[in-house]
Amino acid sequence: MKSDLRHIIRKHVATERTTRLREKNNEYVFEVDKKANKFQIKEAVEDAFRVKVDSVRTMIVAGKVRRMGRNEGKTSTCKKAVVRLKSGQAISIFDNI
Repeated sequence: MKSDLRHIIRKHVATERTTRLREKNNEYVFEVDKKANKFQIKEAVEDAFRVKVDSVRTMIVAGKVRRMGRNEGKTSTCKKAVVRLKSGQAISIFDNI
């Protein structure tokens, strides 16, 4: 499973809410693979960013119906992970966002 760790984290979610989570609770939000479990997400974040993870919370975000004129479609369902780092740890790439 070690070779698949780079496919687990899809992208970092940067919104006003996630910025507040990062500043107050030292939590980072990522969009992850739907099949990944908490242990795999923890291992992938620790390996990719060289930090120590305290806890991981996951949620499935259901796709929404979108309209473009007469046409109607649906966005894809995704899985988000809220990763809390241990105190004193930080991911420096996201500090400037």
